[in-house]
Amino acid sequence: MKETLNGFKEFILRGNVIELAVAVIVGTAFSDIVAKIQEGVINPLIAAFFAAPDLSSVGAFTINDSVFRPGLVLNAVINFLIVAAVIYFVIILPINKLAQARKRGEVSEPAAPSEEILLLQEIRDLLKQQNGGATSEAPGTTPTL
Repeated sequence: MKETLNGFKEFILRGNVIELAVAVIVGTAFSDIVAKIQEGVINPLIAAFFAAPDLSSVGAFTINDSVFRPGLVLNAVINFLIVAAVIYFVIILPINKLAQARKRGEVSEPAAPSEEILLLQEIRDLLKQQNGGATSEAPGTTPTL
């Protein structure tokens, strides 16, 4: 039982889980803000353009007592586009710019020595061992000319 609780504690205290929980809460609050802006400002403007009382009645038609409301679909599309645009410009674009800035700031590691250089170093080290270490080069270093 104690191991289970410790495992749960480790799971909860991981940064990713906490960040995900914060993201869900902020996302829910943001979604509500977008919905209110859409209901209070955008929908009335579009409805006024179509001379309709609200967006749900824009393009509405009835077939056999069934009411079809394409305005509701338009409403959902507008909501999606607003959320997608804000996420792109507020989150995705800055993250991409940060990644590019990090990439530019990276220092490339020196290239590994070629096989020929490694072979020459090995030959040099073997010769040193045979001659009793008479050369001044340290083992594994590139010979100077």
